[in-house]
Amino acid sequence: MWVSKKSDYALRTMFTLADHYGGTPIPIRELARRNDVPKRFLEQIMLALKSKGWVDSSAGIRGGYYLAKHPSKITMGEVVRHFDGILAPIDCVSVKGYQRCSQEPVCRFRRVFLDVRNYVAGVMDRSTLADVAKGAPVSPLEISTGFIGGEGI
Repeated sequence: MWVSKKSDYALRTMFTLADHYGGTPIPIRELARRNDVPKRFLEQIMLALKSKGWVDSSAGIRGGYYLAKHPSKITMGEVVRHFDGILAPIDCVSVKGYQRCSQEPVCRFRRVFLDVRNYVAGVMDRSTLADVAKGAPVSPLEISTGFIGGEGI
């Protein structure tokens, strides 16, 4: 699974809004600065998030964006699917993006990719903004441990 810049930036911004849920709206310029996102690109992303009913905005000097739904009602899976379409690693195990492969009747590794799809989709669909926001950032040590011969991970 690969997440696009659009999904990445949308999630960054939504977690900032989740951290401030119930508080004052945050101006787009501030959201862009805090999340290291180009403002023009963020404007497009915010319109898409607003169209889904996940965020809303208020005008004026104290205006800005805020979460329109409680952070426990929005999952990472929903957000990534909205921007990237599917979570499946290959088309032949996707529900929405399914494309038949000539090797399906004899393919031995397709099952592994189906398991990967099911695992990733399950984790993403259980991961609400509220739950994830409670967690700690990943440390550099966590990235480099736990895999033997992890080149390419």
